Amino acid sequence: MIVPDRPHVRVAITGLGIITALGSHVPEFWENLLAGRSGIRRVTQFDPSDLPCQIAGEIPDFDPTEFVAAKEARRMSRASQVALGAAHRAIADSGLPIPFTNAERVGVSFGTAIGGLERVDGGLHVLRTQGLAKVSPFTIPSGIPNMPAFYISHVFGAVGPSLTVTTACATGTQAIGEGAEIIRAGRADIVIVGGAEALIQDYALAGFAAMRALPTNFNHDPARASRPFDAKREGFVFSEGAGCLVLERLDMAQARGAHIYAEVAGHASSGDGFHVAAPDPSGAGPMRTMRWALEDAGLPPSAVEYINAHGTSTPANDAVETQAIKAVFGDHARRIPISSTKSMIGHAMGASGAIEAVVCALTLDRGMIHPTINYEFPDPECDLDYVPNQARTANVRVALSNSFGLGGQNACLLLKKVEPQ
Repeated sequence: MIVPDRPHVRVAITGLGIITALGSHVPEFWENLLAGRSGIRRVTQFDPSDLPCQIAGEIPDFDPTEFVAAKEARRMSRASQVALGAAHRAIADSGLPIPFTNAERVGVSFGTAIGGLERVDGGLHVLRTQGLAKVSPFTIPSGIPNMPAFYISHVFGAVGPSLTVTTACATGTQAIGEGAEIIRAGRADIVIVGGAEALIQDYALAGFAAMRALPTNFNHDPARASRPFDAKREGFVFSEGAGCLVLERLDMAQARGAHIYAEVAGHASSGDGFHVAAPDPSGAGPMRTMRWALEDAGLPPSAVEYINAHGTSTPANDAVETQAIKAVFGDHARRIPISSTKSMIGHAMGASGAIEAVVCALTLDRGMIHPTINYEFPDPECDLDYVPNQARTANVRVALSNSFGLGGQNACLLLKKVEPQ
C-alpha cells in the first residue's frame, strides 16, 4: 500500500466515552473488564422464549433523558441515543470547552452497522395496522444511519467535516481511522469519532440465528456463552452499545495541557471480495489490513506489544484471525498478548471497534491488559497467547485493534503511547 507524502500531523486521543453492557462510565467499565466480569444476560427488551438464542449484551438501565430531553429522545433511534450518551462522556472527559472555540474546525466521523432499523420497522407496523395517517414523520429520519453523527454535530455544534461510516462490524474502527485522516489532512483540529449499535429486537436475533451465527447452548448460563478462541465456542453474542473518542491535533492537545491517552499512529481498511458473510479462509484481507496499518504508522511488526482481537467467538473467525496474525507477525506473534473484549460484552457490531479502541487507549494509559474470559478448552487452530481469564500488568507502548465484518469489511487501528513532555 503506497501512502502519498503529506505533512506530518500527529493525532492524539484526549477523551473517552462508552455506553456498554458492562458499564456506562469508563472507570466502572474498566474495572469490570479487568475483573473478567460478563455483561451477557437473558434478553429483557422483548420475550425471547421462542428463539434458539435468548441472551444478549444489553445495556442495563439506560436512560436517554440523562443526555437529551424526553421529547427529543422519543424521536431518536436507540442507536442515536447511546451514541449521544457516549459522546457526552467523551467530550466531558476531554476537557474541551463547550461551545467549541472554533466550531468549523471540529468534525464528526461516526458510524453504525444497522442504525435505527427498529424505527423503520415500527413505522411499517403502524402503516399496516393503523393506516397512513398514524405514521410518524420521524420514521425515516430517525432510522437512517447518519443520525448518530447528526445528533452529535447538532447537540455540540460541531459543524466541520461530517462523515458516516457503515462497514458492518468494521464500522467503529474505520470511523476512527477516517477521523484521524481528516485531522492529518488539515481539514479539522478536533474530530469526534466512534460507533454505535442498539438493535436487540426479535427479528435481529432471528436473522442471526438463521445464519447459525449465535450460540444456542448457553441460555441457562449467559456469562459463559461468549468464548473467543476456545475450542467449544459456538457463535457470537449479539449486543448493543457505543464507544466515542475525541481526536485532536497532538500539538494543540499538548499546548492546552490535555490528558493524552494515546496517539493514533496508523490505520487501514480493505475488502475480502470473497463472501457476503463468511471470512476468506486464507485470511488475506485481515493480513493486508494489518500490514497496511503498520506501514501507515511506519512501524515494524515487532513494535506491537498488544492486540485487541476481533475475537467474535465464532469457529471460522477466530481461526482465520489467528492464522492472519501469525502470517503478519511471524515468530513475534507468540510473544504478543491478545485479548477479546467481546468475551465480556458480546459483539456490538458497528460499535465494537470503537469500544475496543477505547480499551486499547486505556491499556496504553493504565498499563493493564484485560483477559479473554471463558477460555477453558484450547483449540489447536487457535494457539496464541489470548490472556486467558486473568488480567495482566504490562507496559504496552503500541497496541493494534482488529475489526472484520460481514461482506469482507476489514479495518485495523494502531495506537501508540505518547511519552509526557
